[in-house]
Amino acid sequence: MEIETLILSAIESSLVYLLLAALLIILAVKAVKIVPQSEKYVIERFGRLRAVLGPGINLIVPFIDRVAHEISILERQLPNASQDAITKDNVLVQVETSVFYRITEPEKTVYRIRDVDAAIATTVAGIVRAEIGKMDLDEVQSNRSQLITTIKSLVESQVDDWGIEVTRAEILDVNLDQATRDAMLQQLNAERARRAQVTEAEGSKRAVELAADAELYASEQTAKARRILADAEAYATQVVAHAINENGLEAAQYQIALKQVDALNALGAGEGKQTILVPAQAIEAFGDAFKLLKGRVT
Repeated sequence: MEIETLILSAIESSLVYLLLAALLIILAVKAVKIVPQSEKYVIERFGRLRAVLGPGINLIVPFIDRVAHEISILERQLPNASQDAITKDNVLVQVETSVFYRITEPEKTVYRIRDVDAAIATTVAGIVRAEIGKMDLDEVQSNRSQLITTIKSLVESQVDDWGIEVTRAEILDVNLDQATRDAMLQQLNAERARRAQVTEAEGSKRAVELAADAELYASEQTAKARRILADAEAYATQVVAHAINENGLEAAQYQIALKQVDALNALGAGEGKQTILVPAQAIEAFGDAFKLLKGRVT
């Protein structure tokens, strides 16, 4: 009997130790929380916020603290949304937007907003309508990058209390109804025709200007040539006058006499028998020329 009692006592003691070991293991498992890199855990104690656990190994109080929410901190993309808006010049447009965000403070996101995606989408839609209502259609088309920056800034200020960071806000497309598109196409064609007419008029004007410049240049060159010729004739006259002044009138008469004799030789050099009638005044002139020549020779 004593042996059986000892065996039972040993078994009971072993069971107690096993239960204690199991309890310790359970407590250790419950106390240690390993948080992935891409998540944060929101810890509650008796229904109230206790802590936010970051990535890595964390310790909590078993059976008192519990993981109430496991929040992913990866960047998220809202589904593309399309909303109608009216521009400042009363044109109805359909704007397609896309928003990227990530949760930075899970405690705010969990306890301040129920459906964060729907809340952000509603906020973006309201801001887009308000901002497009301040702009004409041409400004919406040409200043899209500025509009995106403004929308992103306004969305960030609106969702700051929700523990959210808006990383990107994009306007994917701005669609118009068919009637507006047809009107814009007509306006575009009219603008192209106007530009073509302006270009043609400017080309004609430039051609006239170039032709006038060419005529002016030709006139200037002709005048310059005439001025140079007149200067040359004046210079030649000056040279002759200077020679007469230096050598006297007799030198000039001598040159004229040489020319007269050469002319007479040319008349007599013809073939056959020729009769040459020379006026009396010419004979006297030739006589004077021969006298001058004779005087020069002697």
